[in-house]
Amino acid sequence: MGDRLTLPEWNALASQPDDTVPLLETALLIARDEYPDLDPDLYDTLVQSHAEHLRHEIATIEPWPLKMAAINRHLFDELGYTGNHDEYYDPRNSYLNEVFERRLGNPVSLAMVQMEVARRLGVPLDGVSFPGHFLVRLPVDDGLLVMDPFNGGRPLGVDELRERAKPHLGGDIPDDAALLHILNPASHRAILVRTLRNLHGVYAEREEWDRAARSADRVLKLTPDQPDALRDRGLAYLKMDYRTGAQRDLARYLHLSPDAKDAAELREQLIELNAARTSRMH
Repeated sequence: MGDRLTLPEWNALASQPDDTVPLLETALLIARDEYPDLDPDLYDTLVQSHAEHLRHEIATIEPWPLKMAAINRHLFDELGYTGNHDEYYDPRNSYLNEVFERRLGNPVSLAMVQMEVARRLGVPLDGVSFPGHFLVRLPVDDGLLVMDPFNGGRPLGVDELRERAKPHLGGDIPDDAALLHILNPASHRAILVRTLRNLHGVYAEREEWDRAARSADRVLKLTPDQPDALRDRGLAYLKMDYRTGAQRDLARYLHLSPDAKDAAELREQLIELNAARTSRMH
């Protein structure tokens, strides 16, 4: 038997350098909030079995793109991992245990499956925090192979990438330098934060404020004092009538982002909170 997969401690992650934050383990740690009985070993073993199934074939193939094509064929065609187009905002698409069980996910979670399997086979696949949909990238001789994990790992050409980025850049088409910058590899921390922000968005939309607060709280475990997460947790606390927490978070947010678009509105909210607190104390 190999070593059991140990999940990190939430309070240890903030001080860890980006390149040592473990991807699979922390993604399963996020899932354990919702699924406390989750067995991390089960999913580690599953990823390993996906990789082992391919190991001999991958060893006989030379260039990275052909290795990657074999990995994609196994994951998406044979095993049936696919983007959940019908229920894109189902929170299960963000919890890696559910993604492994249901073979359904969103762009970030499917990228994590792809990356874990590829890396165990020595293929240096990275995530890309592309605006809109998360993507993956592989270095090739003449540049980068960029793929869409939400759509079966389909390779994307430069023109399509420019078009996809355009709406997120105020309608401007990115030049080569801007596009390359957008295609920088995402750190594990950035990938995990994106997962949590997706969860926060889903739960806020559903008005499940305890889960929305938890998702923002977990972002702050990875990136303390992240302004948006402080605001999101503060507003969720407000909905839960946890006024002390809301006050603390919103005050900290305004201290860090005094010129934010919503600063004036949130200052009003804080004044009301303080007034209510004062009147309760008299």
